[in-house]
Amino acid sequence: MLKIGKFIAQRATTANIVGKGPFEAATRFYSESAQQPDSDLPIDITNPYEKDPQKCILCKHNIAPHYKNVKLLSQFQSPYTGRIYGRHITGLCKNKQEQVEQAILRAQQCLLMPGYHKDLDFLQDPKLFDPERPVRPHKY
Repeated sequence: MLKIGKFIAQRATTANIVGKGPFEAATRFYSESAQQPDSDLPIDITNPYEKDPQKCILCKHNIAPHYKNVKLLSQFQSPYTGRIYGRHITGLCKNKQEQVEQAILRAQQCLLMPGYHKDLDFLQDPKLFDPERPVRPHKY
């Protein structure tokens, strides 16, 4: 009994003991320390099967297309006809696709890029995408 009283005197505050006997204060202290968080409540965890959001290649590497960067812009141009590939082939987001189209048109107006074919210097460049296998199926 003496040990429990000494333990209560060291651990418990005076607010817990006022108006109660030593046993009541000791049982209250033990019951408070033995409480565990409610294990029946759901916990928040991330979905391990959820895929990462798909990003276009320019957004992933934080590249802004510029009309002077002809080597990059030529990747989005057909080598045979000079036409600009669509979004379903390039896999770009809408914003970046519009920026690429504007940059290509401006580079063609400034005569930095040819309008009807791809420059021969850039034919051996690595491909950012495969035009024969589009990212999204075409509607036709």
